[in-house]
This record gives sequence, C-alpha cells and structure tokens, in this order.
Amino acid sequence: MAGTSKSRVIVPGAGGVAAAATAAGTPSPESVQRAGIACVKRLPAYLQLLRVLQAEGREYVSGTVLASTHRLEPVIVRKDLAVTGVVGTPRRGFPVGELIQAIERFLGWQHQTKAVLVGVGNLGAALLGYRGFENYGLRITGAFDRDPAKVGKWIQGRKVQPLSRLPAFVKRDDIRLGVLTVTAEAAQEAADLMIQAGIRGIWNFTPVNLKLPEGVVSQKEDLAEGLALLSRRLLHLSSTSEAGTGG
Repeated sequence: MAGTSKSRVIVPGAGGVAAAATAAGTPSPESVQRAGIACVKRLPAYLQLLRVLQAEGREYVSGTVLASTHRLEPVIVRKDLAVTGVVGTPRRGFPVGELIQAIERFLGWQHQTKAVLVGVGNLGAALLGYRGFENYGLRITGAFDRDPAKVGKWIQGRKVQPLSRLPAFVKRDDIRLGVLTVTAEAAQEAADLMIQAGIRGIWNFTPVNLKLPEGVVSQKEDLAEGLALLSRRLLHLSSTSEAGTGG
C-alpha cells in the first residue's frame, strides 16, 4: 500500500534503547536495534573526529572530547555510542579504532555502497562532483537524465545515460540506492521509474513528499526547509543585536 515517505531511522531487528554488547564490541541481537534520528545524525560527526584523532595517533578518546562535536553533555554521547556496542573504560575513554569500525558497521558504511543519480542538473552535477561521499561508503556509479541534450555527455567523470538504461544498470551492479535530483514536477515519475528498476532507498533532494510502496524507504533533504530555518535564526540574531544597541 502506498504512502508518504517517512524519515524515521530503524535498524532491522527488535530491542530496547540500551543493552549489553558482545565481547567483540558489536551489538548483540537483543541489544540496541532501534536508534532515534537525532542519534543517527550525530554519528557521522563523531566518526569524522575519530578519524582525525586516529590519524594523529590517538588510541583512546573521552566522551567529553566527542561531545564537543555537537556541544553536548558527555552523557548524551555515551547514550549515542551505546548503539554501536562499544563500551568506554574509566580514565581512558573509548578505543578510537574499535569505535570507528563499530560506527561504520552500525551505519552500514564498512563496505562501499553503489548508487545511481537521476537528474543531472546543477544540483545533481554538484553531488556527482562531491568526493566526500566515498569517506562514508557511498559511490555514485551512474548518472541518468531524460534530457537528450545531456545524455551522452561526461559530467564529473560519469557519462550521462538515458533513463531507459536505468533498469539494466541497476540490475547488473545490484544497486539499491538512488539519489533523486530532478525538478519537483518530475519527482514522482522519476521515483516510480527508480523503484521499478529495483531501487529500494531514495535520497530525495526534491521538495516533493514521494508516494512510495511498502519495502521502499526514502530520506528527504529539503533545501528550502534548511534555508527557512537559517533565515529565521538570522532574523532573530539581527533583532537581538538591534535591541542590545538601542537607546
């Protein structure tokens, strides 16, 4: 049955918020299998800092240091990291190398995930050129567009292909993730084509709330929503500043 896309992040399985870990540091089947969105969103920042510390030769890191990434209380960090199964030790903190592997494993980033991108406009081309994705286990291997003027051109190292070739490409490379960067008017139709081709996860950069069948998930990144929040905060900052200098 079709429905609107949901952004709740669920790790397959069942369990509580915090529980024991195995000796290897991986969550046990009965341990943390459900993580809140806020927790999952913070994990990449922890991972980025941990990689820097590892490059500097650090073997352990405290919860206080990790908390600086989001200006959090260390207790929040400990709760977040509980989902990975890694447990810190008093006076030493968390083992950096083990925690990096555990976060990557929890997010599914320990292996590279191939993806396709549909809609090679300005935003799509920019995402194709972003090399940082590979640090998080994502590699966009195919670019597709319905515009004949773009098909056949090489953009950011990928040859733009027609949408008619999407099913064969997805099947050949066993791709399950797609990046959607088309116009709002074309979003639902393009998403339907991606799903028919075998895509089961859509990273949606359009303002459209997609209607998806069971068994397909999506994450919506609405740039307008982010801009609205930033603009509102900027207005509040300006009004606060003016009030402080007023006579």
